[in-house]
Amino acid sequence: MAKKLYIKTYGCQMNAYDSDRMADVLAAGGYEPCSNVEDADMVIVNTCHIREKASEKLYSDLGRLRLEKDAKARAGRRMLIGVAGCVAQADGEEILARAPYVDVVVGPQSYHQLPELVADVIATAKPQIALEFEEQAKFDLLPESTLRSDMAAFVSVQEGCDKFCTFCVVPYTRGAEYSRSVTTVLDEVKRLADRGAVEISLLGQNVNAYHGIAPDGSEWGLAKLIEAVANIHGIQRIRYTTSHPMDMQDDLIAAHGEIDALMPFLHLPIQSGSDAILKAMNRKHTASHYLNIVEKLRKVRPDIALSSDFIVGFPGESDADFEATLSLVETVEFAQAYSFKYSIRPGTPAGDYAAQIDEAVKEERLARLQDVIGTQQQRFNRRMVGTVQQVLLDKEGKRKGQCKGRSPYMQSVFVENAVHYRNSLVDVKIVAAYANSLLGEIVSADTQGENAAHGQARQKIHA
Repeated sequence: MAKKLYIKTYGCQMNAYDSDRMADVLAAGGYEPCSNVEDADMVIVNTCHIREKASEKLYSDLGRLRLEKDAKARAGRRMLIGVAGCVAQADGEEILARAPYVDVVVGPQSYHQLPELVADVIATAKPQIALEFEEQAKFDLLPESTLRSDMAAFVSVQEGCDKFCTFCVVPYTRGAEYSRSVTTVLDEVKRLADRGAVEISLLGQNVNAYHGIAPDGSEWGLAKLIEAVANIHGIQRIRYTTSHPMDMQDDLIAAHGEIDALMPFLHLPIQSGSDAILKAMNRKHTASHYLNIVEKLRKVRPDIALSSDFIVGFPGESDADFEATLSLVETVEFAQAYSFKYSIRPGTPAGDYAAQIDEAVKEERLARLQDVIGTQQQRFNRRMVGTVQQVLLDKEGKRKGQCKGRSPYMQSVFVENAVHYRNSLVDVKIVAAYANSLLGEIVSADTQGENAAHGQARQKIHA
């Protein structure tokens, strides 16, 4: 009988991709995915160190898993527990010291070793750990995926970070920047397209720093890679995340106006609108540099929707620094954005800065910022009402017969009585807008003429 594998994933889309690939790796060892811990012979917690209290959440999870492991042992079943991801890389041996019932600890660069690690656990009854940053890239050692067949799929093209922002652990947990070769990326996209994928999201810690080697030995940037992906039969929508302003080159900006499959949505984190804070964060760009990118993007693609990340209460942030952030947000007019209070990440330079901000001040600033961002998001959503948008309906909705999908602008769109349109790209007329989602109706055959609104929407939505 096949053994059952359950993976609990925290954090970013890169972690979601890694979880899929861990499942691919372990499939060769006879493990097949299941949907709950109770049925699992192995449980992996794929962790993220970006969010606050990541380690505490991990140990809380592990405590519950220990109870499940002990219960199965009493029933004569063996359940392995694995910890993967960035917390695994950062905490390493400490995980085994605090939770000795864990069987495998594996970092983001080492999960291709999982079959060997699991075999060693079974053979020796001793926990195994793998945290090396190997010279040979893990992507070269992974098997072809045989499990993924979603209409919207992730493909990791770049990993690691050389930016060393003072608040961030990624360079220490994911290693130096590495780009996969053009051939391996395109081959993976082709396999996904053959299984029905129509939307591809290209992933990387700094995805627009991509510099993959092509078959002729030349180096391709992200813009050229996107163009090649767009030419693969079956691929109709392309996204990429996450980007850094310093790697937003002119050819990539131009691609937003030239490549129809490239969706008019860009997540481009800035973190602060204050040049002084950006310098303290080691972001290597200024607010004016960011605004110049936004201007260029909107010139080539007037309807582009922008998203960003913001940290409030960074050490040394004055009232004037925070007001500069609010001013930038009001200038850009974001379709959505993520905002967080600064919290110390162990081992990062900013954690040692003397001018830490009082928690009450952080709370007040975050509330003000989120109020502005929320207002902008609702305003953007309301501008969609009356337009026709192409929506990829690939999930069940909250109610019977309802389907959920994504607009080109990454909004959640709910459509009633749409079960017959599940897993397809359909034209949807937006009839209502809410704070975090849209409600739409399928455009019937006799109203397909409304598709002209697609072209008009480019000018209308950002008006």
